[in-house]
Amino acid sequence: MNSLRSTLTRFLNLFRNHSRHDRELSAELASHLQLHIDDNLRAGLSPDEARRAALLKLGGLEQTKERVRDQRSLPFLETLFHDLHFAVRSLSKDRRLSLVAILALTLGIGASTIVFSVINSIYIDALPYKSLHRLVVFRVQNLANEGAWKGRNYFLPGELRAFRDENHVFEETITYNGIRLVYDNGRTTRYWPFGALVTGNTFDFFGVAPLLGRAISPDDARPAATPVFVMSYKQWQSEFAGDPKILNSVFILNDRPTTLIGIMPPDFTAFNASFWMPLTDTNSDGRMIGRLKPGASIVSAASDLDAIAHQVQKTSPNPAFPLPRNFSIIAETLLDSQIGALKATLYVLFAAVLLLLLIACANVANLLLARATIRERELAMRATLGATRARLIQQLIAESFALAAAGCLAGCSMAYFGVRLIAVLMPTHALPEGMSIRLNFPVLLIALCVALCTTILCGLAPVLYVLSRDLQPSLAAAGRSNGATARQTRLRSVLVVAEVAFSVILLLGSGLLLRSFLVLTRTDLGFDPHNVLFFRLSLPKPYNTDVDVTRVKKNALSRQMLEYLRSLPGVTSVAASMLEPPLESDFTDTIIPGKPHTERWETHEEACSSGYFELFGMALLRGRLFNRGDEAAARYVMVVNDTFARLYFPNEDPIGRKVKLDVLDRTFLDAPHNTYFEIVGIVSDFKTRDFDNPSWRLYPRAFIPYTVQGFSWRTYMARTSSDPGPLLKTIRKELETIDPNIEMSTSGTLEASLRDFYRGPQFELASVSSFAAIGLLLVVIGIASVMFYTVSQRTREVGIRMALGAQSREILFMVLASGFTLIASGLVLGVTLSVAAARLLASRISQISAVDPWTLLAVAFLVLLVGLVSCYLPARRASRTDPSISLRYE
Repeated sequence: MNSLRSTLTRFLNLFRNHSRHDRELSAELASHLQLHIDDNLRAGLSPDEARRAALLKLGGLEQTKERVRDQRSLPFLETLFHDLHFAVRSLSKDRRLSLVAILALTLGIGASTIVFSVINSIYIDALPYKSLHRLVVFRVQNLANEGAWKGRNYFLPGELRAFRDENHVFEETITYNGIRLVYDNGRTTRYWPFGALVTGNTFDFFGVAPLLGRAISPDDARPAATPVFVMSYKQWQSEFAGDPKILNSVFILNDRPTTLIGIMPPDFTAFNASFWMPLTDTNSDGRMIGRLKPGASIVSAASDLDAIAHQVQKTSPNPAFPLPRNFSIIAETLLDSQIGALKATLYVLFAAVLLLLLIACANVANLLLARATIRERELAMRATLGATRARLIQQLIAESFALAAAGCLAGCSMAYFGVRLIAVLMPTHALPEGMSIRLNFPVLLIALCVALCTTILCGLAPVLYVLSRDLQPSLAAAGRSNGATARQTRLRSVLVVAEVAFSVILLLGSGLLLRSFLVLTRTDLGFDPHNVLFFRLSLPKPYNTDVDVTRVKKNALSRQMLEYLRSLPGVTSVAASMLEPPLESDFTDTIIPGKPHTERWETHEEACSSGYFELFGMALLRGRLFNRGDEAAARYVMVVNDTFARLYFPNEDPIGRKVKLDVLDRTFLDAPHNTYFEIVGIVSDFKTRDFDNPSWRLYPRAFIPYTVQGFSWRTYMARTSSDPGPLLKTIRKELETIDPNIEMSTSGTLEASLRDFYRGPQFELASVSSFAAIGLLLVVIGIASVMFYTVSQRTREVGIRMALGAQSREILFMVLASGFTLIASGLVLGVTLSVAAARLLASRISQISAVDPWTLLAVAFLVLLVGLVSCYLPARRASRTDPSISLRYE
């Protein structure tokens, strides 16, 4: 306890008034000295001898003061405080270098923490599921370009049983299926948002406990069990305002009393469902998720399931929903399946931030190496005067720590606000519900430690270099001029070349994304998307019972909705369709008598009303459009676009020819099976989305009357003469008068949908461009600092050249040529590396080559221009050197 008290007292003494203590100590020592002198005088010594003997007995005043000070405080901490104070003063004297180094550290720490936090939030700490990265989903992929199906992840009961019972890779599996429920609250009935039927082991499989109540168990999935369900947190909050009293209440769902047994926490959003019910029928179809056994891989899972699927195809094929003739099982983790296209974006961001980190590290290293060379003489002088290696190292560690601490503090601030900005800029629906982007403190801590260690190591370079060599050259008069060895100069040049090369890669990536984005957003789609609203309806149970009744009721409702939309003020045209273009479309194989084909003839088909062509401005090229009479009679007529006619009827007249849409032959759909439609007209094209990458393409399109089928959603659209937004409120009120149980499930405008679609490419472009701009800024700083340093080192040489007759213009060109060599070398290296890395961006750009020559030329011009401007100021400074001053420079 006494030792602890003593240590605490010594620590507190560090913060007390040292001048007052020194005055008191001097007075006390003077008193002791005088007492010894008096004793010596009484012993018969002369005054001089008495004083000398007293000093010898005390051991020297200054030495005694130092010993007493050491006993009163903690010498190491006191020295460290002095070193930090000196470090701040030293850095403040060289503000330009200090600010540049802090800026580089800030950008490196901030950018890396932002991107790695995003990656951690999406990949590592993504969802609260047990063994998340061992959860696997799979699908059937049609390997042949034939048939109506490209693939499916939905399986029949026999297929599910075979996968569950015969696999050798999963330790547990679950099955789920989508469901829509009609909720009867005693006053009205309406659909609840999408839910899921799940096997009884689902919640144990995911390992997530309910927030309230209990989860579904295997006993709940037995055929005779009491109907129960579990509700999502979002549904609980939006529908019942988070009232805990509804737990264990009975709800009328699909005319069946069902008990609410649990409410899940906010981060559990499995299958994007608002509720979960037990899947009681063992013969149900659906989708499957499996948890890999320890040691099993995705590849082994795909191979095992592929063998099972081919065996099922041979032994028990299902003619109503057959597996493709030539197929393969594709497996992926559950997480990969949910983040989709965002995964490729993350790869791009990861590569970009690594390049930026390399640029920042090279910049800091270059600056500190230049500073190290300048300080060689100072450190050599200190070592000559008796400073120990440990004392010099401690001093430089303090300086590096001060520099790194400032960079770390600014980097933390950048990371905090940057993560918030990323969360705002992230495309809508890019992340699964329940997943959020947040700052990851372990990632931030790692970035800070790396930055701190790197800065300290680079800061120690001067003392390690000076103390490992002869001190005489550094103390010589010309030491400053000759301080930079050829090895140091080459190292700094290599760092500059690397910075330029990495910056070129970032700029090329940004340039390609910019060109792709401009092409994507400025493409003429073939119609005007402005002022077009759309909405879909959730229809109550009477619209989804008997097939014939369903189609009649849906058609009657569609006619009523179209007439109502036509009557609204400001509406110029209206239409009904399955999906809203250009982002949504359905495809089918195309069967034309007399035109056999082995590959799939993919046509985008649309069941629509006759007003569809007017709304989208599709000009009639030949024949006629189908009309309301064709719709009322549900005639099998078809209108095709110009691309359809040119592709399938080259040098022929398609009018009057018969075409079958293979998708309508699916037995479980309410559609005319084995039916041929007569082509009655040809219309102009408009472009739709290419699902392989973000681009627009012309596809063969076929349009049939919406009244011939009743299986699909009905999307209603209206073009207005002004902003269509306010009309949606009017339409919602009208729906209540038509049928209180009808709800608007989806609504918006085509223009807003396109803006949302563009947010994905826009996010990539903004992120990579930000990194590219930061990288270019660091390159400018790096080149300018190195050239300024080079000019300062060559001051005496420049003075001699000018004294011997060299003109200012020649000196200017000499320095510019030196900088141009570094820039050109980095440019060549960067372009070479960019071509090699172009495949990373190939799937992220549309309608331009990944090695676009115009982008290469623009980036090369920008880098050369910026690089030469960075060299100009130090070159101009060198060209204006006064020879008489420079020759006396040392």
